[in-house]
Amino acid sequence: MQVTPTLNEGLKRAFTVVVPSADLQTRRNARLAEVARDVKLPGFRPGKVPASLVKQRYGASVNAELLEQIVNDATTKLMQEQNLRPANQPKVDLVSAGEGDADLEFKVEMEVLPEIEVPDLSGLKLTRLTAKVSDETIDKAIADLARRSRKFETIEEDRAAAHGDVICVDFVGKLDGTPFDGGTADDVNVEIGGEGFIPGFAEQMEGLKAGEDRTITVTFPADYQAAELAGKEVTFEVKAKSLKKAVDPAIDDELAKSVGLENLEQARKLITEQAEGEYRQLTRLRIKRELLDALSDKTAFEAPASMVDAEFSQIWARVEEDRKAGRMDEEDAGKDEDTLRADYRRIAERRVKLGLLLAEIGRKQEIQVSREELLGAMQQEAQRYPGQEQMVFEFFSKNPQAVEGLRGPILENKVVDYLIELADVTDKEVTPEELAEIPPAEL
Repeated sequence: MQVTPTLNEGLKRAFTVVVPSADLQTRRNARLAEVARDVKLPGFRPGKVPASLVKQRYGASVNAELLEQIVNDATTKLMQEQNLRPANQPKVDLVSAGEGDADLEFKVEMEVLPEIEVPDLSGLKLTRLTAKVSDETIDKAIADLARRSRKFETIEEDRAAAHGDVICVDFVGKLDGTPFDGGTADDVNVEIGGEGFIPGFAEQMEGLKAGEDRTITVTFPADYQAAELAGKEVTFEVKAKSLKKAVDPAIDDELAKSVGLENLEQARKLITEQAEGEYRQLTRLRIKRELLDALSDKTAFEAPASMVDAEFSQIWARVEEDRKAGRMDEEDAGKDEDTLRADYRRIAERRVKLGLLLAEIGRKQEIQVSREELLGAMQQEAQRYPGQEQMVFEFFSKNPQAVEGLRGPILENKVVDYLIELADVTDKEVTPEELAEIPPAEL
């Protein structure tokens, strides 16, 4: 095998590889001999089929099989001999297929991973924010539970709906005079001044009496989840059916039993555990963000453009999805296309660099992902598809790249744990609101 470098620019590498015709012929004859031993043709005993007939019948498929195998083997050998770590799947272009007496010749192009020098990590200083679950938080959750369990009693008095009342209505929503999907409902309880509806909807029910009709006009929020309605003015034709009042249940053991729990104490315990779990996740998220911000300053190496392109494509697809659904935040919504793309490309580059740095730290520290950890990740993924678990496991068994997609996040989290353990960590208690304020990544 003859290898000739043709490009060595930044992280880009290219080579021309030539495999001599004699080597091809030797492997071709050996493979045809294997086929001849096993092939069964009418009129011939096993192993006695003439070589010319075997070549006539199976030569083309043997050549195709060998071509793929030899190119793959030669490319692997090339990367080993040149000590290359490709950042992506090498691109192979065939120049000559080695037919007849010709040599096999092909070109290999790839981007390689940069040389990453792991920085001194001994001086890392991090702050671990924590929050406690307060009695007020538990009381509010219990009160919300009671509110969701409340009953509605009809008000027999003949009067108009006032603030705090609940009015049962049918309505039909129309955009430009045409009913829109999801805009029609019957027997809906609307609390005057209550939450859960778009601004202006419940407020305009005030003053209605049972049996009356009213047409109201409201404007959907600009960030409404249905893009076709976001920021649009619509009308609702409302028919009031009855006036009701909400009756909250007593906060006692019976309330807990109504949602399948033993008593109120168990409800408070469950709410506490759920809140503590949420706070732990936020604590982890905050300290990981601080760690990544600190590491970002130490990524003084070039990121492979192909990896940045792939990461940007994934990010941008989500941005486009959010844009169509009207979910973009105000800051992004105010940017022009070029600025937005530039911002998210910087985010993509940061992610790629941090991923490479964490992977290198994991490699140097010999941090591994166990088979049990991978199996656990597969089980979690399978649980997302009830009734199709076996299909999910079969998918992973046939797609090694999908398994690697699970390995990456596990390894990253293990490296993050290692670095947090290594760092000088100061614990700081904050309010739950402060803990939930996730700052933007430093770019």
